[in-house]
Amino acid sequence: MFIVSLVYKKSLEDVDKYIPGHIEFLDEQYRLGNFQLSGRKEPRTGGVILATVANREKLEQILVQDPFHRENLASYEITEIVPSKSSEALKFLVEV
Repeated sequence: MFIVSLVYKKSLEDVDKYIPGHIEFLDEQYRLGNFQLSGRKEPRTGGVILATVANREKLEQILVQDPFHRENLASYEITEIVPSKSSEALKFLVEV
């Protein structure tokens, strides 16, 4: 499992132009089962994605499809985690 932390490199005005494409990208990854949670940071300096893909290489191949990446709007920090404990509601993530 991976936590992806995005940090905007451009102004929010520039980022906002690509929000619809970014949402389409996210929707597709949710449909494919690759993403489990995402949202913007507060204050609005970027976002976070919780990804459940097989390996880092596959995740990197997915992230290059994001309009934020393609347009050089954000940097991406990827952290791999091995879940060992969760609430009952998130138990399925420990079993991944």
